[in-house]
Amino acid sequence: MKIVFADAETLGEGLDYSPITVHGNTEFYPLTSPVEIPGRFCDADIIIINKFKMNREALAEAKKLKLICIAATGYDNIDTRYCEQRGIAVCNVPGYSSEGVSQLTLAMALSLTLRLPEYAAITSSGEYTLRGVANDLRYPFRETAGKTWGIIGPGNIGSAVKRGAEGLNMKVITHRAHPKGEAGEVGLEQLMAQSDVISIHLPLNDSTRGIVSREMISLMKPTSIIINVSRGAVWDEVAVAQALSEGKIAALGADVYSKEPFGENDPFWAIKDRPNVILTPHIGWGAVETRQRCMDIIGENIGAFIDGGKLNRVV
Repeated sequence: MKIVFADAETLGEGLDYSPITVHGNTEFYPLTSPVEIPGRFCDADIIIINKFKMNREALAEAKKLKLICIAATGYDNIDTRYCEQRGIAVCNVPGYSSEGVSQLTLAMALSLTLRLPEYAAITSSGEYTLRGVANDLRYPFRETAGKTWGIIGPGNIGSAVKRGAEGLNMKVITHRAHPKGEAGEVGLEQLMAQSDVISIHLPLNDSTRGIVSREMISLMKPTSIIINVSRGAVWDEVAVAQALSEGKIAALGADVYSKEPFGENDPFWAIKDRPNVILTPHIGWGAVETRQRCMDIIGENIGAFIDGGKLNRVV
């Protein structure tokens, strides 16, 4: 088996790749550009990707390809329909990042609730020292206890966030496409209108693209916080950036963007330096333990495939 890792650089350093390399001759490439695809993919049996876009053109160059392993839970960067036509199996890594992404979500929510960026700036600038006052409480903030946290997409990550929010003595309400009749489930409109903190944990597909629309965002309280750690295209980036700029919502956190990295012409560029905004470079899944867990599961997926199994198969 020849295994090709097309964009290993995106996984960072310090990982043990032996769970993968034990299964065959493995070639690691930091990144792969379009012109490099033919030479690297032509004789690969298994290709591992993370952010690489495995579209029809790239797949057409992989004549011997049998399996794609994505180092993620979401797989919207793979042309799965074409894979089905070609008989190419696709495996993802479900659940590996639940703790890491929920950790980031909770950290963002607490930081924005307590207005930590603003207070930290007072100290780091030296203003706190110069004022000579022991307590500087110019930015009002509130406790989380008794407030409502709305979770859009209570899957593995959303459920982990729910546990954390409940640990903060918050009321949790949830919205899912197919209700299960569980306590706290509400419609999306009700969630957007009632929540003090909203976090989004959705896969990107035809039914979720743009689901947090301008109309939904307009229902939010002016004191509410919204956080997206799923996929950039599930919400209206223009609308949410505008709502933040106009004071129609209190704060915003994001770890994902429709275009990664975003640039000067993208909606979040204009608000990236605001103290009530936390924008991180898609790091939620990036804790050392989380990334190693991902590699371990990919190794298990490959082993199962070689043995004729279908572990974590999505195609």
